[in-house]
Amino acid sequence: MEKEKFRSMPCFESRLPHLEMFDLIQVSTNNTTPISKTKKQHNSLPSSPRAGRPRIGTERPPPPARLLLLASMAATQGTSAVASTEKVDFLKLQNGSDIRGVAIAGVEGEPVNITEPVTEAIAAAFAAWLLNKKKSDGLRCLRISVGHDSRISAHKLQNAVTHGITAAGHDVLQFGLASTPAMFNSTLTEDEMNHCPADGGIMITASHLPYNRNGFKFFTSDGGLNKADIKDILERASRVYEESAHGDKQEQTGVVTQVDYMSLYASDLVQAVRKSAGNKEKPLEGLHIVVDAGNGAGGFFVDKVLKPLGAVTSGSQFLEPDGLFPNHIPNPEDKAAMEAITQAVLNNKADLGIIFDTDVDRSAAVDSSGRELNRNRLIALMSAIVLEEHPGTTVVTDSVTSDGLTTFIEKKLGGKHHRFKRGYKNVIDEAIRLNSTGEESHLAMETSGHGALKENHWLDDGAYLMVKLLNKLAGARTLNPNIGSKVLTDLVDGLEEASVVVEIRFKIDQNHADLKGGSFRDYGESILKHLENVISEDPNLHKAPKNYEGVRVSGYGGWFLLRLSLHDPVLPLNVEAQSKDDAIKLGHSVLAAVSEFSALDTSALSKFLQQ
Repeated sequence: MEKEKFRSMPCFESRLPHLEMFDLIQVSTNNTTPISKTKKQHNSLPSSPRAGRPRIGTERPPPPARLLLLASMAATQGTSAVASTEKVDFLKLQNGSDIRGVAIAGVEGEPVNITEPVTEAIAAAFAAWLLNKKKSDGLRCLRISVGHDSRISAHKLQNAVTHGITAAGHDVLQFGLASTPAMFNSTLTEDEMNHCPADGGIMITASHLPYNRNGFKFFTSDGGLNKADIKDILERASRVYEESAHGDKQEQTGVVTQVDYMSLYASDLVQAVRKSAGNKEKPLEGLHIVVDAGNGAGGFFVDKVLKPLGAVTSGSQFLEPDGLFPNHIPNPEDKAAMEAITQAVLNNKADLGIIFDTDVDRSAAVDSSGRELNRNRLIALMSAIVLEEHPGTTVVTDSVTSDGLTTFIEKKLGGKHHRFKRGYKNVIDEAIRLNSTGEESHLAMETSGHGALKENHWLDDGAYLMVKLLNKLAGARTLNPNIGSKVLTDLVDGLEEASVVVEIRFKIDQNHADLKGGSFRDYGESILKHLENVISEDPNLHKAPKNYEGVRVSGYGGWFLLRLSLHDPVLPLNVEAQSKDDAIKLGHSVLAAVSEFSALDTSALSKFLQQ
């Protein structure tokens, strides 16, 4: 009762008596405006992810070309922000359940639309949305955690987010370099010394997109926000932005506190592995595990998770944050990225390799032989682990998972495979819905590497997925200290995999006369309907009896799925078959059905069929 009374008080600095004063400098279009006298924790992170930190991994000195690029971008960052009087279409920044845009000038045809005034408006709008959501709790002052990945626009946007929230009278917990899962976790952690739980969290990230992009993900203790929430926030932001153009700005009254939350988050991961091994202090002692963080936010996993557990981590690479991503795209689906971690495992004779995306909500692994454990294999591996713990449970996946995965989950593991739609939020929400109807589900995963477990509050956390693998390793090593990653590889034994796996993207020309002034979505839906009708007349092809997205068809020993992209005027085609000839037969079936739609660019499929 006393705690609730305490949280409902206005934001007074006196509630943080153990902190000392410092000046926080706002980096904006004028670059050096002190925004408030705030307080800083003694054990806080430095404001820069590089300054004052022990260097992890090997950072190459930037060559002259990169120095010139950095200098050029630094010169444009302070001048690219539009004045807050410029008209902005906020709804165009929505990307499903996230916000995405361009934050750095310099790429032709990509004007900056995530400016500091826009960012301040979005942050203030989120605070207003959150306050309205929590009004039944009697809160008048919120604590909102803010973190970012390694992008070069991160600090500029972090300060703008901070300004927008504190100007509205709420407190900010600055986590600095952080992972997306940690931001959600901060709304659940009970640790008043570190000012947690936060009432909400904002992660500044654009996942694996190019260096000039950035965006925002939002969290409450209920999880990530949905599309309707994001639309609401952007509509509020538009109004805030218009008000600021008329000079209706508030004075800042909120308190800014820097918190080393990533250490707290990592310690929970360490404890989870120790618990799985009977509380052994160093359950991974003797295991050689290499990590590839892709110069994103995942470097913490080496020093804060693996080393305390006793693992050897030499050969880990690209751990130092670098928002230009000079080595490879930080994306477990990217071919070059997977080749990089595979080579690191083989070169160092490691037992296991782990790779993260930029903000650590996705991951993949490589075993000691160099075999990739991603996409269908990673889902199969996680399904094997979860179904040991929860026999018969339903595994929810996205729409492009293989027929072989269905057979593996249902015939070998004794579970149920529920293939749903693309989009990690769609998959997670479907698993939650199934549980609400009485159908038990403990795992929701996408082939992209997003994976969420019921035991972890349905949070898609790449680090937690890898901890589940480490738990399995640690538990097995209590029985056999010499066992390596083979214990993981053995779990996916029997998974049938196609010899040919292809994804081809058909673009819709939105300016083509064939659309007759209609939307690309309506045009795409008409293509799918026509394909469905054609397939029904072909005895060699069979439409999937249960399908939630696009048109999925089996035949010629394989399958294909044609669907409409969630956000773009694109129809992705996925084909899997046991031979190239069979894949070509499936491709010809699709081409014959869609060729009459002249606004659809089928050249990529034609090229594949001619190989």
